[in-house]
Formats: sequence, structure tokens, C-alpha cells
Amino acid sequence: MTEFELKFEIPRARRLAVEAAMRRGRVAQQRLQARYFDTPEGALAAQGVVLRLRKEGRQWVQTAKAPGRRPLERLEHNLALGTQAPSAPELSRHKGTPVGDSLRQALKLKAGEAFPALVQVYATDIVRLTRLVRVRGALVEMALDRGHISAGDRTLPVSELELELKQGDAAAAVTLASHWCLRHGLWLSTVSKSQKGQRLAAGQDFGAAVGARPPRFPRHATGRELAGAVLAACLDQVLANASDLAGGCTGEEHIHQLRVGLRRLRTALRELEPLAGGWGGPWEPALADVFRALGQQRDRDYRIHTLQRQIEAAGGPPLDWEGALDALPGVARSVHSPVFQQALLGLVGFVHAAPGEDTPAPDATSPKKFLRKRLTRLHQQVLARGSQFTELPEAEQHALRKRLKRLRYLAEFALPLFGKRKASAYLAALKPLQDALGIYHDEVAALQVWQGLSGHDPRALFGAGWLSARREVHGQACQLACDRFARQARPFWD
Repeated sequence: MTEFELKFEIPRARRLAVEAAMRRGRVAQQRLQARYFDTPEGALAAQGVVLRLRKEGRQWVQTAKAPGRRPLERLEHNLALGTQAPSAPELSRHKGTPVGDSLRQALKLKAGEAFPALVQVYATDIVRLTRLVRVRGALVEMALDRGHISAGDRTLPVSELELELKQGDAAAAVTLASHWCLRHGLWLSTVSKSQKGQRLAAGQDFGAAVGARPPRFPRHATGRELAGAVLAACLDQVLANASDLAGGCTGEEHIHQLRVGLRRLRTALRELEPLAGGWGGPWEPALADVFRALGQQRDRDYRIHTLQRQIEAAGGPPLDWEGALDALPGVARSVHSPVFQQALLGLVGFVHAAPGEDTPAPDATSPKKFLRKRLTRLHQQVLARGSQFTELPEAEQHALRKRLKRLRYLAEFALPLFGKRKASAYLAALKPLQDALGIYHDEVAALQVWQGLSGHDPRALFGAGWLSARREVHGQACQLACDRFARQARPFWD
């Protein structure tokens, strides 16, 4: 069975209001006590596989879950065990199911090899209010979960609202979720109770930042299938990092990976829209707003913790950054933004939409030929602008950097359609140029900051001079990198 479920965290100030709204319909209440199992080394958790025994009322149920193909989609297999409490789960009960296959893969078992012994890692004790809602011809189960997770002597409170599609199209669940988000300030989270339990057992508040993964689609995918697969891969990265940042994480790598995910997502929306036949929503402005807010936070951290230390190592004086800079909105506040949450839900809805009549590429060619044309255009623009980098105005130099990133991401999106060896060589040739442009742009932007600070703090003059002296050197390095890329990069799509 494939499960499509949307899970939301509830702000503390809205918990009573959400419960009151839930009780306006016909609700059922049930206590759910669960024990979660894994190998001592955490082999199941490492592959996103979950195995639990849960007491639902008087009945015990064994459940296994594994990641699905698309964001927020899970494979699930449930087995009723009766009223007597089992001492441990039996993995063989899932034999012959997709989840059973995922279990064996996670445990790296060969054919006929016995399942290993498992240990309990954490437990949950939840009181669940459920309510069935019909919307747009679909049936959605809403569940309000309150309780706690325990691992050893550590506990973590739980307050979540889940919407699970029982019948009909995923768009209906997204529509209902949008209403509750706007009304109560909820935010979408992909951190399941099992992930929270794993982190609690490991003594971690948050998981590791999640990087980009390649899209998965067949070589003969239609345009809409390809666009949907790319969007799904981008969303996996965005949702994972946004969930932790919304929960209070302030890690620089999480901020960086969310920015990368948003940049990839915006590239997909810009470059692949003709293949999709339109995206169905004006999501770009909301994504751009959060991207800029995260960029301000990233730039400030880089200037204070990286550049300032380099300047001091070169003999420069320390600066009073606290008094010199305006306060920035918190990262969590940016991610909680209702318009950003609505954009994420809209994109999830597109990825999970029922397949309809495919939209051909605008010139009636295959998606492969369409991507060839787009990649060629971007590649030629990078070569033309790069050939005269040091002569370009600052704004055009920055535009070249953004165009290069679009070229890189589009090349990564298209890679499954072409030879991997040639594509990897092209991306390897592109990386030194991207790195050089990144350093140059960061220090040019920082120079303006230090020059502005020097107006009321003379100590900043040292840093301004240091950055100014480096500008020409880095500019020449960028020109050399552009020239090298022009010589070495061989378009893999030809």
C-alpha cells in the first residue's frame, strides 16, 4: 500500500484552537502506544525504513514503512496481531510485499538469509483524535496527535496534525491542508515521529542537512514525467532542510542546503515549464523571498565568521558587528511564512497530481531535444560573457554567475538522458569556474559592507583596503577560469 500523508507542526499558541476546530466534526479518540525497532547499528533508519509494534486500543498491529517514489509518499504494510502483546516484531510477516523488499535491502540480506535480531530504540505514547472529511470528491482522514516520544530517560512532546488521503486525488488533501495552514499558522514538516525518535535516542536535536539527489525518471519519459521527477527531487531537499529550520535549527549547513534546494527548484520552474505545460501556481515570488532572507543570513555569517577572521589574521582590527548591523528576521520565521508554506503545498500537489494528457515540448520535439536546446543556449551565453569577464559591469558579472548555476543544475537534471561519463566530465570542468565566481562575488559584496562601516567606524578601513586589493586578483582568476572552461568543457548533450 502506498500512503500519501501531509504532516504539520502546530504552534504552541494555536494548539487549543486546532483541537477545538477538530472537534467541530465527528471525531474518534484512541490511545496509540508504539515501540520502534532496528538493528543495534541502525541499518533500517539509515535507509528510511521504519518497523514498529503499536497497540491501537486493545489490538496490536505490526507496521513496516519505507520511502516512496515521491515527496511525502510512503510504502506501508500493516498486520493485525490480536490482543496479546508481542515481544518483538517478526520481519518475515512482510515477505512478498514492496516494504518487505525494502527491509531486506536495508539489512543487505541475500536470498534465503535469515533476518537479524532487533532491539527497541524508542517508544511513543499518543492520544489521537481522528475525523473523516470529504473534500472535492476525496476522503481525507485528519488526525490530531498529542503525546510524547521516549528513548531511555529522554522525552520529547508531540503536537502534530496529519492529513492522510484515503480515497481520491492528492489535490484534495492539499486543498484541505492549505485551509488549515492559513487559518492556524501550521507549517509542513517531513520529520516523522520515527525520525524524531531516532534523533532522541541518539541525543540529537536535528538531523544532518540534506543535499541534492538526482531525479529519477525513465530514459523515454514524457515531458511532464520528467518535469515532475525533477520537481520531486528538488522538493525532497527543500522540505527536509526547511522542516529542521522551521523547528528551530540554525545550522549554517542547513541554511546552505535549503538555499541550494530553492535555487535548484527555481531553475526547474524557470527552465522546464514548457515541458510541464505550466505549473499551475505563482510560486516563484514566495520561493524568491525566502531565498533572499536566507541569503542575508548566510552572507552575514560568512562575513563575520570567515572574512573578518581572515582580515584579523592579516593584521586588521576587530569590529563591533553587533552595533553595526541591523537585526535580521529569524530563519524559522522566514520558513513559517504562510505564502512560503502555500507555495510548498502547491508544488507537492503538482508532483502528486493524477497524470493527465501529456503536454508536448513547444516545438513538438522530444524532451531530450528540448533540453539540448536549453543547455546549448545557456552554454553559449556563459562562453560569450565569460570571454570578457573582467570588462563586464559588476551587475553583468553577477548575472553570469547566476546563469552558470542554472546551466549546472539543468545539466544535472538532464544527466539521466545522456551518457553519464561525458556529463560528469562536463560538470567537473564547470566546478572550478563556479567556485572562482563565488569567491569573487562574495568579496565584492563584502567590500561594499566594509566601505559602509568605515563611515562610522574607522577600524573598518583596513578591511575595506584588504578586500579592495584582492578584487583585481580574484577578477583575473575568474577570467582564467572562464577561459579554461571554454577550452575544456565539451557539451555532453551534442
